[in-house]
Amino acid sequence: MRQDDHRWSRRRTIVVGVDGSSGSKTALRWALEQAERTAADVEAVNVWTPEPAHYAYLPVALAVDDLASAAETALLDTLVEVTRQYGRSVPIRPRVLRGLPVEELLHAARSAQLLVLGAPTHGTLAGLLLGSVSHQCVQRATCPVLIAPAVPHRPSAQSLGWADVDHRVIPPRS
Repeated sequence: MRQDDHRWSRRRTIVVGVDGSSGSKTALRWALEQAERTAADVEAVNVWTPEPAHYAYLPVALAVDDLASAAETALLDTLVEVTRQYGRSVPIRPRVLRGLPVEELLHAARSAQLLVLGAPTHGTLAGLLLGSVSHQCVQRATCPVLIAPAVPHRPSAQSLGWADVDHRVIPPRS
């Protein structure tokens, strides 16, 4: 293990899956905010796999090097975009891993304080049939898992309180 790896293993770490999707951007924003609150580092992970079944939507077959490069570009572009919007400094370690997304994310988060993932973008039925990465991570992770929605939701004032029998909103206790 390199000295750099020791530094990361001793610190509190939040692992976040980043693939460039809107859900992963929301997850990254949430992870950065949580890391700032808890004095943790963020490990941003993009996982790619060379298996053609995972890239059936691509019009042409890409070389393995192209897939690795595309994963790295997606990760770094997302980090730049989100951190530019975020505006504060939290230590971030970008990692591009080759393998199956569920296995690699779980391995990366094995000693993390939290794993943050974006919500799946396909519908509920497709998620049940295909088995989403987030669902499998929730089922198997050894640390808490937070699933961030693809579109950040700002709750209304009424949704923050409890409704009594007469449907009047009772504000939360402060």
